[in-house]
Amino acid sequence: VQLQASGGGLVQTGGSLRLSCAASGFNMDHWTIGWFRQAPGKEREGVACSRTGDGRTSYVESVKGRFTISRDNAENTVYLQMNSLKPEDTAVYYCAAGIWDVHCSGQDRGLWGQGTQVTVSS
Repeated sequence: VQLQASGGGLVQTGGSLRLSCAASGFNMDHWTIGWFRQAPGKEREGVACSRTGDGRTSYVESVKGRFTISRDNAENTVYLQMNSLKPEDTAVYYCAAGIWDVHCSGQDRGLWGQGTQVTVSS
């Protein structure tokens, strides 16, 4: 049972990246899935969340209108499309699955994948 995040890289300001989070050993469709990020010297923050069941999504204010979280249930994969990237988006991005609310908050510690580095140059 694991999550595998990929798709990070180095892009210029204004560029785009699509992160992928592939699950193995369990069905992602039954779990709320979130993307989180942690920049050097900063606390981890939730970026985007996709709730199981009703499919509602939520985003941190700083990425609204630029990032989109989506699911491909057939591929058991969740994506984070990131457009109009800014240097402040630079961080290690993690995906996680848990029993959470629409903001990916709750008591459940969740299942976490390894991170993927996103670096946005100015």
